[in-house]
Amino acid sequence: MNINEFYSSTPAIDNGFCFTREQASHFAKDIAGDFNPLHDIETKKFCVPGDLLFSIALAKLGVSKKMQFTFSGMVTEGVNLGFSCQEADEISVVDENDKEYLSISRSGELNKESELASSLAEQYVAFSGHTFPHILVPLMEQENAMINPARPLVIYESMSIDLERLDFVNPTLEITETKLEVNGKRGRATLQFCFKVGDEVVGHGEKKMALSGLREFDAAVINDVVVDYDKRKQAYSA
Repeated sequence: MNINEFYSSTPAIDNGFCFTREQASHFAKDIAGDFNPLHDIETKKFCVPGDLLFSIALAKLGVSKKMQFTFSGMVTEGVNLGFSCQEADEISVVDENDKEYLSISRSGELNKESELASSLAEQYVAFSGHTFPHILVPLMEQENAMINPARPLVIYESMSIDLERLDFVNPTLEITETKLEVNGKRGRATLQFCFKVGDEVVGHGEKKMALSGLREFDAAVINDVVVDYDKRKQAYSA
């Protein structure tokens, strides 16, 4: 994955970057395999994938043994972004008005080699982009709850990684545990995973998402949502 294809540098902010709809949508579909309508070029409420911000952060900041990414705002096209301080342990991704979209906490050893950042991001993004329907639908069925099919609101809250060492490349990612906690019409999905090189576990991670507008699970309805999602994916591939 060449991350440079998916953003443009901007002189508005020191070491700043921004996105076109085409760049962000291309990343969502071709790299992450994510066909959420929010990432369609022509959609009214367009949103840059959170995993694109994560990938750029690794590319520009390097990989630390422990990293926590917390999302606080949705990025649209043309927003000039930059890092509050690239050398700090607590970093924010902000726009020209200092509005925060992502906060990053990091600690431990730091590796700035692009090969590690690229391979780690590529493995995580491929996993993260397939959260729906492969992981979320079985979880919703298990908890007898599902998102509103007319307005499927799933918000990417945070992700974290905790690595044992930083002298590896081309890891694989395996899911270790998934759960959905439901509280009325709201829920939180937690996906835990590990990074492996061969049979050796070299790190762990966790992704959290907030779900709202939950209602009783209806297999026929959710199946229609999945079918529509798959049709969108097939149409794009064709």
